[in-house]
Amino acid sequence: MKRHLIALDLDGTLLKDDKTISPFTKEMILRAKEEGHLVVIATGRPYRASKMYYEELGLTTPIVNFNGAFVHHPADRSWGVRHFPLPLEAVKDIIEVSETYSIKNILAEVIDNVYFHEHDEVLLDIVRLGNPTIKIGDLRYALKDDPTSILIHTDRQHIDQIQSYLSAVHANVLHHRRWNEPWHMIEIIRSGVHKAFGLKQIADYFHIPKERVIAFGDEDNDLEMIEWAGYGIAMGNAIEPLKQIADDVTTTNEEDGIGVYLKSLLKL
Repeated sequence: MKRHLIALDLDGTLLKDDKTISPFTKEMILRAKEEGHLVVIATGRPYRASKMYYEELGLTTPIVNFNGAFVHHPADRSWGVRHFPLPLEAVKDIIEVSETYSIKNILAEVIDNVYFHEHDEVLLDIVRLGNPTIKIGDLRYALKDDPTSILIHTDRQHIDQIQSYLSAVHANVLHHRRWNEPWHMIEIIRSGVHKAFGLKQIADYFHIPKERVIAFGDEDNDLEMIEWAGYGIAMGNAIEPLKQIADDVTTTNEEDGIGVYLKSLLKL
């Protein structure tokens, strides 16, 4: 049997809308593991907000967090840590011009430490999962290390303007994407970093060619991973651009999309 590497996005893909894993999909993933295939999580979430699913599936593999900006092995410290943060100077420049572009708040994450430029109860609720260390205060002084990622909170009126500024001034050092409605958020990580970038490091480590990588996703932060993988599979609920580049489309995250596809492809 040729071993496959199976990469799972979380929200909208592995997880149902209620943020649980369906019993059928979980059973198929466990069967795949029993037959010797490797299963990894590849998510935009930080590790602290994906750890519960890593443990629920009993994974013993590295994990891709922050869309590839942080890759590590929770169960094997000797595997090392691959951390690709943003340059601090670029982040401070964005902070300096924040008032010009009507930015409401900026949130910076340094792996599991979270820094807020301003107090914001709504954003605090989002990041509290996993009990991170949270600090609030002017990021120009509070932030001492290169951040893993940053989030810019703005409004509908200014989000295009801010993204145009980021592309014009910082395109060589950062990559940005906006969240879906109703959030007017821009997520920023280091240029050249994405899920495929993180996943390739794991595939190379285990000597698995990309032709035997099966990746599942649903959103624009999955585009590079779905395009790179030998089997790039879009969920039935995925955005249209992802379906267009995918090798195949499975059923939705509410209809056991991962479980159905793995059972058929791997004859579980």
